[in-house]
Amino acid sequence: MQVPKGATVAVADGEKLSLFRNSGDETSPKLTPLPHTAVDTSNKGSGGHHGSSAANPDDKRLDEDSFAAGIATLLNKQAVEGKLSDLVIIADPKTLGELRKHYHAKLSAVLLKEIPKDLTGHSSADIEKTLAAA
Repeated sequence: MQVPKGATVAVADGEKLSLFRNSGDETSPKLTPLPHTAVDTSNKGSGGHHGSSAANPDDKRLDEDSFAAGIATLLNKQAVEGKLSDLVIIADPKTLGELRKHYHAKLSAVLLKEIPKDLTGHSSADIEKTLAAA
């Protein structure tokens, strides 16, 4: 996939978010880490999950869903404020599904691609290879 120079790449799972900027060119992305940004996880009601039982997700899943909702809130704010022009999201499938529930229209407008893969904790080189192959 071609990733425009200056595009933001968000790599996430239910517990961690890493943001990168493509400082390379479109065909050869070079990811530069962006400063750590705190994610607000106070939205414990995300996705309609309320508490634990045999029919509901456990507390860990609820925490992960809340984290994903917090990521979406953060990215939505940046998109609405015009701080994102191009965005690629790489996240495990469960987190990606939860993120989608919270996308603002402005975020959807700048979203170039979603890649359903867990790459948190991987090197920038691994992420760059995944982008090139997408």
